[in-house]
Amino acid sequence: MTIGYDVGNLSYPDWLNDFVKSLVGKNIQLPEVVTPGATVGIVTTQIVNNFDFSPECIVCGGTTDSIAAFIASGANTPGEAVTSLGSTLVLKLLSHTRVDNSKYGIYSHRFGDLWLVGGASNTGGAVLRHFFTDTELESFSRQIDPNTERGLDYYPLLQKGGRFPINNSELSPRLVPRPENPILFIHGLLESIAKIELRGYKLLQALSAATIKRVYTAGGGAKNSTFTTIRGRCLGVPTMGAVYTDAAYGSAILATR
Repeated sequence: MTIGYDVGNLSYPDWLNDFVKSLVGKNIQLPEVVTPGATVGIVTTQIVNNFDFSPECIVCGGTTDSIAAFIASGANTPGEAVTSLGSTLVLKLLSHTRVDNSKYGIYSHRFGDLWLVGGASNTGGAVLRHFFTDTELESFSRQIDPNTERGLDYYPLLQKGGRFPINNSELSPRLVPRPENPILFIHGLLESIAKIELRGYKLLQALSAATIKRVYTAGGGAKNSTFTTIRGRCLGVPTMGAVYTDAAYGSAILATR
């Protein structure tokens, strides 16, 4: 359910309609919800003139950045997944089965006749950039043997609180022991994020989502080949960069549909 809308039944639930009417009167109507990619209307004359758009330009229903990234990835078969490695870690697994579980921070988005099942973790690139510059990340990663298990047991967070796969506002960061060698430290961070990703996908499968077959990677983390190799070793399935890693490309594909 998104902002009160039931994506299973494609309608607002009766209780929400009744509640809104009781507050603001019987003539109120909740916002119309359209299918992502559906035509909403033609761009107004004012917008056309201000921005030199084509007068035939149309406005389409949008979607979230992580779903647009999924579309851009090229994944289209149940069991295929997309991990978005940005400031946070977002997992999306395509499944025939809808799974919603607030205990673990899992939710589903309708994706045509299928479901995108996943969750968003607070770990990710923001933690890496807290300790290292982009140049250092690139340089140090090249000096890591991604096929070697470092064994440092971290839970990389910038502050207390987790959403997925551990949904606990009191979850504390775990970033010790910290080796003096920065290459060993970043190796441990990358490995630990990969293990959180594995934990997330195992949880999705345990709750009846599709069996994972392949993982595409979107976001800035997709550029780090060392990280991709570490993640593939942890996940035990083919792990690769998405066909296109920019969510904007997925939005454009959605509009053409």
